[in-house]
Order: sequence, then structure tokens, then C-alpha cells
Amino acid sequence: MRPRAAVMLGALGFLGGGLSACRDAAPRRIPPIPVTVATIERRDVPLILAATGTVEPIRSVQVRAQVDGVVTRVAFREGDDVKEGQLLFQVDPRAYQADLDKAAAAITRDAAQAAQAERDLARLRELGKKEYVTAQQVDQAQAQVAQLTAILRADSAAMEQARLNLGWASVRAAISGRTGSVLVREGNLVRAASAEPLVVINQLAPIRVRFSLPAADLARVRARASRTLTVTAVPVGDSTTRVTGTLSFLDNAVDTLTGTIGLKAEFANRDRSLWPGELVRVGLELDTERDAIVVPEAAVLNGQQGATVFVITADGKAVLHRVKVLRTSDSIAVVSGAGLEPGQSVVIDGQLRLTDGATVAVRRGDSARASGAVGGKRS
Repeated sequence: MRPRAAVMLGALGFLGGGLSACRDAAPRRIPPIPVTVATIERRDVPLILAATGTVEPIRSVQVRAQVDGVVTRVAFREGDDVKEGQLLFQVDPRAYQADLDKAAAAITRDAAQAAQAERDLARLRELGKKEYVTAQQVDQAQAQVAQLTAILRADSAAMEQARLNLGWASVRAAISGRTGSVLVREGNLVRAASAEPLVVINQLAPIRVRFSLPAADLARVRARASRTLTVTAVPVGDSTTRVTGTLSFLDNAVDTLTGTIGLKAEFANRDRSLWPGELVRVGLELDTERDAIVVPEAAVLNGQQGATVFVITADGKAVLHRVKVLRTSDSIAVVSGAGLEPGQSVVIDGQLRLTDGATVAVRRGDSARASGAVGGKRS
């Protein structure tokens, strides 16, 4: 009896161990996957062509001396904003004032001589009628009048030149704008023939941005060039500053070396947001797409199946949807696809861990709306 009992006990132990193993192999419940979501929106979206541009002044003047002399005064500080006609430099005017006085004296002298010659001619003509003087004497008197008249005209021209030289001794701003570095100081000798400017003035308001677009965009730009096209500019490295202007120039030929077309936009720039020589990100707004579906660009996954997004259902499931990305900007994608409705939530972080139908847990306080300026990339 004892061996049989031992066998039965062993069998019971084996069965008990098997039941325990089955309990251990039962499937475990997978916890929800934490994700961050944003809201799908429907709104009007501008169609924008993006480019990189360079800020340049509409007018830039190199102020040069027009007369020779010693600079006696610099009437501004470098970096100042100056007005058109404002005094910038004073060249010693004494020599030019003397030339003006000399020219004025010469005019007075020659005018008196010309007046006397005309009176002499009048008397000789009367005497010539009575044949008291010869015709040759009358002709000589007439020639003298003509000679003195010509001298008087030359004197007037010399006086005008002297007046100009005296005026040029006061070097004034040709345009309103901001001055650069002062290249000549008091006591320096300047010459009219020198190639070195005294200072450079750049007009800052309004200001212009020069940029290029691929020639493939020329037809779209030309089709809308008859109306005012809005252009935005954002300085590179400064995403907080965005200024708005209008397209002012479309070049008349495509650059055959680069395959691009040149454009320029003008900005009021009253707050000096744009600075000459600065690189900016340019957006040329061609049109507005009405009632477009937009999601954050981070929500779009690109794989073998194409572009997809995970949409969160009411029961907390992540459902995979195929979409078509029409265009994107720095952070927004304009999409189309069946089953996408405004107000739905799409996953923007954590989707790499998801599978179709997976249960998710939305992180509290992390949901966001699909907001921001849309455009930039081409449709």
C-alpha cells in the first residue's frame, strides 16, 4: 500500500504544479501608453512661398567732400539718425568766401564798364548819323560793348561757382537715414577727388528685402502680381519678430545660372525691426485656402504606408489614419484624409510606441491646439 500512496501523492503534486504554471502564463494587462495630444482644427490657411532674403536700404548715400579743405567741425555723432539737409561736416569756408567776394567785386567792376561802353556806343551812333565819326569807330564801340557783356556773363558764372563752392563747404545729408562710422575727424584735410567717403547714410524706414524664388513659381506669382501681395519677414535667429510688407518688384528675367527669379518687398520698418545686411526668412502670401484641416506637423508620421496620424477615440484608443499632407510650415501641416474632423485629438508625442487600437493615457496639461502661422512650404 505504501508504494501506491506515494505514486498518488506524486501525481497530485504534478497536477498542482501544472495548474500553478498555467496561472503564471495567463496574459498580463498592458497599461495605457502615455501620449501628448493636440486638437485638429479647420480654418483659413494662407498659401505662402518661403525663401531666405537679405535686408537692404532703399537708398544708401556715401557722403563725400565736393571741395578741398580742412574739416573744422563734425556736427553729428556716428550712428545718429539725420534728416535730409542736416549739416554733417564743415570744411573751412574762408577761402571760398573770399572767392565769392572777389567774384562779386568783378561783377560790379565789369557791369560799370559795360554800362559806360553802352553809353559811348549810343553817342557814337548819333554822331555817325551826322558823319562826325566814321563807321569803323561805331563798329569798334559796338564790339567793345559785346566784349564787356561776355565778360560780365563770365563773371556771373564765376560768382555762381564761388557761391556753390561756399555752399559745398557745408557738407549736408542728401537723404534722411542712419549714419555709420565717421571716417574723417576735425582737422583732417579732405579733397573733392578722394574716393573715400566721409560717412555712409542708410535709409532705414522704409526698407527693402531682396529674395529669390525658383523659376517654377514664376507663373503663380505673375498670375497674382496685379494685386497687392503681402510679404512677411522674420529675422534669422529671432522668431519673436515678424514684420509685414508688400511685394514691390519682380525681376524681368530668370537668372539662368541659378534658375531663380528675383523679387523685392518693401516694409515700413518704423520700429527698426529690420536692419541692412540682415538675413530674414521671407513668406510671400499668394492666396488663402478656405476651411483647411490643420494639425501640428509633429503629429504626422511618414512610413512605408505613407503619411499617417493617430487619432484618439472617445474610449481612449489610438486609431491610425492615413492622410495626405498638402503643405507644411515650421510646425503646422495642412492635411486631408477620411475620418479627420475638427475637434478630434491627434497624438503629437509618444506615437512611436503606439499600434493601431492601442489604449492611451493623455498626459494632463500637455494637450495643445494646432495654432501658429501656416505656410512656408510649397503645395
